[in-house]
Amino acid sequence: MSAKKYSFADLVRIEQLRKIESAKAEELSYASIKDMPGPAASDFNYTEFIRRLSTRAKHLIQDNALEEALRQPHKQFIRAHRICLALAVILGGLAASQAVSESSTLNIYWLLAVLLGFNTISLLLWLSGITLNLQSLSSGIVAQLASWLPYRHKKDPTIASLASHAWWESCLTGDVGKWRISVLTHKFWLTYLTTGMVLLILLMLAKQYDFIWGTTLLPDNTLPKLTQMLSTPLEAMGLKIPDDPQMVASRIGISKQDAATRTAWATFLIGVLLVYGIFPRLLVLGLSLVMQKWSERRFRLDLYLPYYIELRQRLMAREVKAKVIDADPHAGVKPAEVARPSENIAIPSNAQAFGIELDHAAHWPESVTCRLNIIDQQTLDEAMALTKQLHGPLLLGVAAYRLPDRGVQRLIKELVDSSNGKPWLILLSKSSMPVANNREIAWFRLAEACGIPAEHVITQ
Repeated sequence: MSAKKYSFADLVRIEQLRKIESAKAEELSYASIKDMPGPAASDFNYTEFIRRLSTRAKHLIQDNALEEALRQPHKQFIRAHRICLALAVILGGLAASQAVSESSTLNIYWLLAVLLGFNTISLLLWLSGITLNLQSLSSGIVAQLASWLPYRHKKDPTIASLASHAWWESCLTGDVGKWRISVLTHKFWLTYLTTGMVLLILLMLAKQYDFIWGTTLLPDNTLPKLTQMLSTPLEAMGLKIPDDPQMVASRIGISKQDAATRTAWATFLIGVLLVYGIFPRLLVLGLSLVMQKWSERRFRLDLYLPYYIELRQRLMAREVKAKVIDADPHAGVKPAEVARPSENIAIPSNAQAFGIELDHAAHWPESVTCRLNIIDQQTLDEAMALTKQLHGPLLLGVAAYRLPDRGVQRLIKELVDSSNGKPWLILLSKSSMPVANNREIAWFRLAEACGIPAEHVITQ
């Protein structure tokens, strides 16, 4: 049976709970998760960890009645989504009604400029934003207004505002946010164009219009040439467009048009709105929907945040079981009583320890003996030779109070690559100087880059 694939919504709920716990942990009840069973596997597994996080989140949400607070930001976005579409309907209707004069004439290019002009500019800006990966251009001004809602409670955050902020960070930023806002942007302009075209069709059904065109600054043959260019795909679709005599007859100041001329211009107008306005928006809307789903499937939690590191070590800690590996020469004799080590100690008893540029302030655990401190090329060569001959796990000690740099990362990477098994990394600290949280996270990230799993990183 394959492992359950957790949805994007499940990961968002976990992120919302992370935000709430980070700021309001003292206000939450943890009664139902105190007796959660231990890990079933000894090695870390992402799917299993997400399952445990999801189970833990479910219990906390039920115990603290957080369901409504977690759903609220999604409801707010849907409400903003509907407001944007309603605004698009109003603007599209106003644009079409204002472009059509109260007289019986209709300026064809002025109407196209009003309905298609802003839409075309918006589409070009969106394409530029997607190509150059610019969030501000690909999202659009109207759609970004909908993402402002979670920022209303900044100074004194409540559980609801923290849940909203976490939802905003997960759903409206990054790749997921870029495509989600793109979908809203395309729906806005598609609604704008559709409303304008429908209102225009209703007006032309109820009233007879003469289509005219004119220009003051451009040459007289500019707009007829533009008409021919725009008509190319319409002719391929079998639509009848205005011919040269009909275009000439539609020049402002010419006598009234016949029915065939009016029908040709109406067909041209509707065809241009469809081909250059609605169809491209439908295409990019479909693309954005597909990319949004794809981005949501690729979404992953940042497991190297302090919150997840703590839960990884608590929920997915390696289970160490002591056992006899050789025959007991004193069989039948009661062994001496010894103190059991703490359950959190995970240093293998046969580990071979090497230091990485340690100074005298770093202190090893009493149970560990450092065989070699790597401080130059000679000691590195010696360590590489010893590593290849090791029969036990390799334990690398670093000064946790130092900032990890590329030189230290290169040394650790070379030793990890030459090791036969999975190495361990121990973060050694000064007795009088606790390691800052962000410094510890930096060492965890270095371990990940060198191929050392988080379960093999020990904080001393």
